Amino acid sequence: MQIPEMIPESQRDGVRAALRAAFGANTAHDFQPIRGGVSGALILRFEVFERSYVLRIEPERVALHDRERGYACMVAAANAGVAPAVHFCDPAAGIAIIDFVAARPLSQHSGGAVGAVRALGLLIADLQTSPPFPATLGYSEVIGPLLAYLNTSSFFAPGQLRPHMEGFTRVWAALPWDASALVSCHNDPNPRNMLFDGERVWLVDWELAFRNDPLVDVAILTTEQAATPELEDALLQAAFGVAPTAHMRARLHVIRLLTRLFYGCIVLDSLIGRLRSPSDIGLAASSPTAFRKAVAEGRLASGSVETAYAFGQMSLNAFIDGLAASGFDETLKRVAQG
Repeated sequence: MQIPEMIPESQRDGVRAALRAAFGANTAHDFQPIRGGVSGALILRFEVFERSYVLRIEPERVALHDRERGYACMVAAANAGVAPAVHFCDPAAGIAIIDFVAARPLSQHSGGAVGAVRALGLLIADLQTSPPFPATLGYSEVIGPLLAYLNTSSFFAPGQLRPHMEGFTRVWAALPWDASALVSCHNDPNPRNMLFDGERVWLVDWELAFRNDPLVDVAILTTEQAATPELEDALLQAAFGVAPTAHMRARLHVIRLLTRLFYGCIVLDSLIGRLRSPSDIGLAASSPTAFRKAVAEGRLASGSVETAYAFGQMSLNAFIDGLAASGFDETLKRVAQG
């Protein structure tokens, strides 16, 4: 079987074994890279018997227990009809083969922006009502240690993240958290992880998936896909089947702020050792609006580690800005009172 040179020599035997296990013949051909994302995974499209598939090879830096969790969640999501079908996955080798989805812009959804948001809400509902993902650390056990670790990294001056750590402690202490109510969550349903095939939406890239609060995936979707009150309400209605209440909106606001902090920690942590000399990102990281504008104008290249760094810094800034925003203290108090 001819394996393309872009696949590292150390992983070619594993890829050959995966292809044989999935298809039983040496018929895979026309391997083409799929660009995008900052996970470091090597992602290739290939053909077998006139059908397209995706080969995903995880970077060696991803720990085995994280691969096992991510792959288990991906298979469970595929079984629930939320993710494309999985034909092979081996967490020890870090290799997976899944269906290829020919994606179209979600803006082409026949129902317009509201229809697209409702479709996303129903997708989240299907995921949350599927068998629970494997248990893992909670949000606080992920964010807290990552903040402390980043505070010692070369990305920040000593003590620079103290406001983030103190803010997180204050928010977490006030936020009611029911561990028994956690559900299967993707935890990263950003537009790069959505595939619209013209009829329905799929979620891909499950490396951050674990059980979480039901509002986490919804909160992330409101940052880009449902950024207006009308779209936010449509999303909440579709995801939970009830009209959103004032308390639900308040809790959503607080959890959305936590997702900013989570993203900043996760992305910057993944760049330690990969980006030794961060460039001056200036206003590109000052706010979500400035970041999106910098990407749209080409000042930040989509998919680059420099852009990932800018996104991580912007996310941390957005958390601090959210804490200082007018009315946030009242919102947090309302959430704490239940």
